[in-house]
Amino acid sequence: MTLELIIFVGAILFGALLYWRESHGNKLYRFFNKLMYSKELQMKPTDKTGFLYQQKLIVRLVFIGFLFLIGIVVTRFLIPIDIATISIFASMIVGTLLGTYLAGFIFKSSEVIDEKSESIEDLVHDTIEKGKDIMEDIKTKKPPVIEEAKKEIENEPKPEKKSARDRLKDKGYLK
Repeated sequence: MTLELIIFVGAILFGALLYWRESHGNKLYRFFNKLMYSKELQMKPTDKTGFLYQQKLIVRLVFIGFLFLIGIVVTRFLIPIDIATISIFASMIVGTLLGTYLAGFIFKSSEVIDEKSESIEDLVHDTIEKGKDIMEDIKTKKPPVIEEAKKEIENEPKPEKKSARDRLKDKGYLK
């Protein structure tokens, strides 16, 4: 159990590293793309898609599974000890997949923070200024606007109200 947990955490870091590496360059994916497709179907030079970067869940799962399957086959031939069990294999795949999504979340959030940093600074500055204004209002102890409005309402003359009997007579329901 401890070995699986260590491998799982390592796989998360490995997945984040793979995602980060592919986000900066996808030369290996471009190489395979040129081998597999004709000139018309090849990816454009501006396309940043890679094996993991900007791919959907199923495609990522297939590429990660294939990568670890090749790694396990090579390990089995080099080291005849039964290290690569199914539970370790599954935790490596799930950890790497989780690491790619974690890295994608970190990249997206850092981009959003970079884009919004100026507006966040303005928002914080405006909030501080409003807080200073409120503190000055509290220090001067001016009566609130609501209390002033209540006083004005109380001082206004009230129109005389007719009784219910008089209103019914006005409408013609009573004689």
